[in-house]
Amino acid sequence: RDRIKKEKMNPEKKKNYFKKLSQGAESIVFELAKSRRQNQIPAEKILWEHLRNKKLGGFKFRRQHPILNYIADFYCPSKMLVIEIDGKYHNETEQKENDRIRTEALNGKNIKVFILIFIFLSQ
Repeated sequence: RDRIKKEKMNPEKKKNYFKKLSQGAESIVFELAKSRRQNQIPAEKILWEHLRNKKLGGFKFRRQHPILNYIADFYCPSKMLVIEIDGKYHNETEQKENDRIRTEALNGKNIKVFILIFIFLSQ
């Protein structure tokens, strides 16, 4: 249903729709998000199978979605909820600080951030 509405929008209205949804993300962020959608990590693939096509409570989620100048792993616009999947590198000091700044910026736009931590154990 959403796809049909978007296709019927005139180009200017469509541009404004995505600008509002992305909260002003720059075009380079959209390019990076597209690349990330094509190269998902295993945990993202697994979660996406449970979120796509409104499988979770009928809520629409977008994957690798630009918001501000960040890329959310998953975003539910109707609930203003970001789900992030963080791996081992998120324990590094610099990355922890970047994550904190991202979360504060999103919270400042009334977007909630939920972080899932995953670790794959090698055999």
